[in-house]
Amino acid sequence: MASSEELFGLNYLLLKPQEASAVDLGRLLFSSNLNNRGFIECPREIEAREFRQRWLLFISIVAQKVLVASRNSLKNVGDTLELWLNLLSSNGGLIRLLFKFLTGKMKTPERSSAAFLSVVGITDTRVDLDKTIKENDAKYKGFLSMMASKLAYENEEFVSNAVQNHWDMEFLGSHSFWNDYQELWSTRAIIVQDSKSEANLIVVAFRGTEPFDADQWRTDVDISWYELPNVGRIHAGFMKALGLQKNSGWPKEIDQSSTSGEPHHFYAYYTIREKLRAMLEAEEDAKFILTGHSLGGALAILFAAVLTMHEEEWLLEKLEGVYTFGQPRVGDNKFGEFMKDKLRKYDVRYMRYVYCNDVVPRVPYDDQTLFFKHFEEEPNKNYFSLFWVIPKILNAVWELIRGFLIPFIEGRDYIQNWFMTIFRLVGLIIPGLPAHLPTDYVNVTRLGSLNKSLELQNSQDSKAD
Repeated sequence: MASSEELFGLNYLLLKPQEASAVDLGRLLFSSNLNNRGFIECPREIEAREFRQRWLLFISIVAQKVLVASRNSLKNVGDTLELWLNLLSSNGGLIRLLFKFLTGKMKTPERSSAAFLSVVGITDTRVDLDKTIKENDAKYKGFLSMMASKLAYENEEFVSNAVQNHWDMEFLGSHSFWNDYQELWSTRAIIVQDSKSEANLIVVAFRGTEPFDADQWRTDVDISWYELPNVGRIHAGFMKALGLQKNSGWPKEIDQSSTSGEPHHFYAYYTIREKLRAMLEAEEDAKFILTGHSLGGALAILFAAVLTMHEEEWLLEKLEGVYTFGQPRVGDNKFGEFMKDKLRKYDVRYMRYVYCNDVVPRVPYDDQTLFFKHFEEEPNKNYFSLFWVIPKILNAVWELIRGFLIPFIEGRDYIQNWFMTIFRLVGLIIPGLPAHLPTDYVNVTRLGSLNKSLELQNSQDSKAD
C-alpha cells in the first residue's frame, strides 16, 4: 500500500479514532508531538503546539468514537421517529390515527413507497416547483437546485414520483456509493434531467447529512486533512465520502468492474463522472449542474474540484454551475484561490446559499488553529462567537414569529407544519440549527433578493443569481 506521503505530498493529518484509547486521548492533551501517536498519522514535523489545537483534535476523535458506539441506537431512534411521523401523516393526524387503530383500519406506510418521507422531508413537505419561476428566470437554476437537494433525502420511489409526475422531468436514478474508509455505502445522490430548459439540463444532487446517520456525522466531524500539491489542504472526511481511494488517492481512472471473490464497489466521483460522460456525449447540447444541501453541498464543490485536478476540460466546459445550500467549509485559503481561478477559467458559476445564522456553513471553525475557510466568507463567520450570542437569540425569536406570519404575506405555499415549528422552538436554545433545514432555503430561493436574510457568494463576481 502506498503511504499518505506518496499519495498526497508531504503534508497530511489523519485521525484514526478506532485506535485511540482513553489513555491515548489523555496524553494528547498534554503533548504537542503528534506523529508518534498510534491514532494520528502525520509527518514528523507537524505538531500541535497550542492547547487549542490539541483540544480540537481531541473533540473530533471523541465525537467520532461516540458516533460509532451509538450508530445502531441512533438509527433505531431515527427509524422509529420516521415511522411514527409517517403514521400520523398517512392516517390524518393523531386523533384519526387512534380511531383507525381501534377500528383496525390503520394504514402502515412502507419505507420504500412514494408516500414515505424522511425526517428532513417532513420538516418541509413541498414537492412542486414554483410555476411562476420560468426556465429563463435568473432564479430558476437556484430554485431547481434547492428542490433537487431536498429530494435527495428521499427514497427512490418518492423521488421518481416527484420528478416525473410533479416536475414533468426525467428521473435518471438514485444512487448509493461506497466509502472506502468507512467500508459502507454511505454516500448518495440523485440525477435528474430537465429537457424543457433551453439546453437540456442535467442536475446531480448529492444527499446531505441525515439526522440519524452516525456514519455521515462522522464524515462531518472528522477534521483530518490532506494537502494536495499546488491545490491546497482539503477536508479528508468529505474526500473519503466522494470516492478517495484508500490505496491510491485520486487516480484519474479506476476499474470499478467486479473481480472474482471481491465485492463490486461504486464510488461517487468515478461513477457519476462516467454517467455524465455518457449522457453528455449522447446529447451534444446538454449541460449539467452540481448541487447539494449540507454535506451534499461539500461533495458538490469537491466534485468540481476533482474534475479540475484531473483536467477534465470537456466536462468542465459542460458544467454550468455549482449551487450549494448550507455548505460547510471544505478546505483552506490556498484551495479557495485554486478553485476561484479554475471556476473563472471554465466560466462555472458557483453560488453558495447561506441562510441567516445557519450553524453548518460556519464549521469547521475558522481561526488560526484550523485552516478551513470558504472561498468567500459570510458575516459572523464563526458560530461560536460571544459577540453574536444575543443577536442570534433575538433572530431566533423573530424566526419563530415569522414562521407564522409569512403565509399571510406570501401565500399558502409558505405555511409551515407543526414539526418545523418545534424546530423553531429548539432554535431558541440552539440558534441557527433550524436555519439549516431545507424549509428556509426553499423559501429564500423562491423569494430571491426580496428576503434580506439570504446571503449569496459567487466565486466570480459576487452577484446574486
